Amino acid sequence: MTEAALLHSPLHDRHVALGAKMADFGGWEMPIEYPGGGVVAEHTAVREKVGIFDVSHLGKARVSGPGAAAYVNSSLTNDLAKIGPGQAQYTLCCNEAGGVVDDLIQYVRSDDDVFLIPNAANTATVVELLKANAPEGITVENLHDQYGVIAVQGSLSDEVLAELGLPVDHDYMSFVETTWEGLPVIVCRTGYTGERGYELVPAWDATPTLWDALVEKVRERGGMPCGLGARDTLRTEMGYPLHGNDLSPTITPVMADAAWAVGWNKDAFWGKEALTQERAAKSTRLMRGLVVTGRGIPRSHCEVMDAGGAVVGEVTSGTFSPTRKQGIALALLDRSVALGDEVVIDVRGREVPAQVVKPPFVEVGVREA
Repeated sequence: MTEAALLHSPLHDRHVALGAKMADFGGWEMPIEYPGGGVVAEHTAVREKVGIFDVSHLGKARVSGPGAAAYVNSSLTNDLAKIGPGQAQYTLCCNEAGGVVDDLIQYVRSDDDVFLIPNAANTATVVELLKANAPEGITVENLHDQYGVIAVQGSLSDEVLAELGLPVDHDYMSFVETTWEGLPVIVCRTGYTGERGYELVPAWDATPTLWDALVEKVRERGGMPCGLGARDTLRTEMGYPLHGNDLSPTITPVMADAAWAVGWNKDAFWGKEALTQERAAKSTRLMRGLVVTGRGIPRSHCEVMDAGGAVVGEVTSGTFSPTRKQGIALALLDRSVALGDEVVIDVRGREVPAQVVKPPFVEVGVREA
């Protein structure tokens, strides 16, 4: 996709004015980092204070009509019967082979109204799948360019929102639909960093005004705007998967250690038969964490070998952890590899030692009351 064809968030002009380094994310030109410290400073601001992210490239969709929640529940993996109106849930859209078409958050407004936030590049596919299988009376809408999304993340996020009169202190993975200066906004207590935080979903045209107010309050507390570079290092430290790396049409929830997001006892969901068979067979590789014990930064597609030199897996996501000050990775490993084992990662032809661990790689406060 050429630069001219890239889509822009409602905050694009704000990022350009701040001098942000921009890049393509799922067809959207989005900020990677801002001047004044870059990824490490932005990452640290979130871990220690508060940061604000434009994630308006994320998709937005709505499934509505009589029995909309029941229809979504029969399609996507997680079990909506576990939550009710005002609550959100992580879920997966799978193909019939059990591969992951996308991972997304579903917001239950009522039995007849579900709001979805898929990934940017996969929104159209998820919407078309839901449309193609929808029973009569169910409407599926792609609202990608009708809403912005702003993430406020870090231990001081409650202070930032409260000072603007926005609701805080609701439970993890719950949301409140409210207004700010007369403008509608959804405030959901969730995020992708592992810290306490919120994701705000305002109308597209209202996003810049809300962003400006939030940035002011964030900066007053020693925080800063953060780009998607810091978002990636933060999510990797948590062990959160990135679609296209750690989840894909060929990487199933079973392989990705995301079986907890599957309602195995539900009557139906897309890919159920294949995933049930895979789960029972216990033959596929599994996602594990790797902490580098030598010097080196693992990257996706690096081979992982055991002590004898046999290839036992492949890195799916790897980075330098600003918190731990060492390389970390997520990797698909053979089931013969156990937690605590010592392995070697082939990083550009150099053997880098690492230990197999269970993520997250850091202590976090995402669920703290």
